Parts: sequence; C-alpha cells; structure tokens
Amino acid sequence: MDLDALQKLLQPLFPGLMGVQLTEAAPDRVVATMRVRPDLCTAGGILHGGASMAFADTLGAVGTVLNLPGGKRTTTTDSSTKFIGGAPVDSTVTGESVALHRGRTTMVWQTSIRNEQGKLCAVVTQTQLVLD
Repeated sequence: MDLDALQKLLQPLFPGLMGVQLTEAAPDRVVATMRVRPDLCTAGGILHGGASMAFADTLGAVGTVLNLPGGKRTTTTDSSTKFIGGAPVDSTVTGESVALHRGRTTMVWQTSIRNEQGKLCAVVTQTQLVLD
C-alpha cells in the first residue's frame, strides 16, 4: 500500500477525525503529524494523553498493516505510554514509529511523539496481534 492509499483508509476513521497525516510509511518505520487542536487538549491547552496514545496506536497499526500477509488483520493487545513533555494547542506534533519486532503472530512498535521544538512528549510501546 502506498502513502495515499493508507491515508484514504484512515480518513473516514478515528485517526482521520483526529487529523493524523501520514508523511512516511515503510515496513519498518511510519511517520505522521497531527495538529494539536483545542478539542484534542486538556483544560490547560495541552495535548490530551489519550490523543497522544491514539496517535501512536495508529502509527503502530499502520506499520503492522504494511507487514501483514494477505488475508490477515491486526489488533492492539498491549500499549504502554510514558509521558515526558507537553505540546500546546495550535502546534503540531510528529510521531515516529519504528518496528522493534516483526513476527508471524505479533509485532512490536515503539512510537516517539515530539513537539515542534523537537522535544520528546511521549514514548509509546505497543504489541499488535496478527489475526486470521
């Protein structure tokens, strides 16, 4: 699947609603951006932790989809998030997800989310199950 096809797949789904924009997609690395809108923030005008987690989950899932054999699908079975810094409203975050393990039954991805200054906001490690 190319970048345009992947973006079209995301557009009508929750990631599209959040504004996730894929910029790179390869079997071992996925990169995307997301604008920090007021509706994705906490009361303090900082990107909500749940939005960060959903952003990262999307990137790991996209990476897994790029590695799936025909007829297979995927679901997240585990996700661990470490929050390190914030991203203010009206800024853009960048997520980079890299494959730590690409097996036949599971795949593990680690996503780093950074603010516009390049400072780390969160690190998310997730396991994707490969299903028939």
